[in-house]
Amino acid sequence: MFIEPSIGRIKSPERKGQIEVICGSMFSGKTEELIRRLNRAKIARQKVEIFKPSIDKRYSDSEVISHNENAIRSTPVDFAGDILLLSGDCDVVGIDEVQFFDQEIVSVAQNLARQGKRVILAGLDMDFEGQPFEPMPQLMAIAEYVTKVHAICMKCGDLAAFSFRLSDAKQKVMLGEKEAYEARCRKCFFEDKR
Repeated sequence: MFIEPSIGRIKSPERKGQIEVICGSMFSGKTEELIRRLNRAKIARQKVEIFKPSIDKRYSDSEVISHNENAIRSTPVDFAGDILLLSGDCDVVGIDEVQFFDQEIVSVAQNLARQGKRVILAGLDMDFEGQPFEPMPQLMAIAEYVTKVHAICMKCGDLAAFSFRLSDAKQKVMLGEKEAYEARCRKCFFEDKR
């Protein structure tokens, strides 16, 4: 901040906009980190808007909730483009479970950042097959900051970066929690995929 000389009032510097991506496996703390960053922005008296895909109703229809049961109010949306319409004049846009959006989320994030907004996105970087989960690779490429968080392997206790599906279901998007997925290290993930 600086003081505007002609009238002596405090004026904020022009917002430049940026994109931050928080990625990792299931149970790695992605949503926890998203909530932490959004709460800090609120403490700084910034206007914050939070969005999530409307298909994610695991804990709540209208809140982003971490596995540790920390929660923050959010707006569920059907399409990435809805975020542009609903973000208004906020300073910070948080988006959870980004992997459930289509490729349009990439241009939405860029558009928001061009408007001077801080855009914080959280999502899985790999699917249950251990392959990049679109559109996360594109978001990671255009982000100024990428944070990869890790879980603990449910088999050996090592750091885990993979989400192991416990069923034989083959569809890419299958919502679930501890009954459907476990965090695994590379060794345990590929041993059990055979």
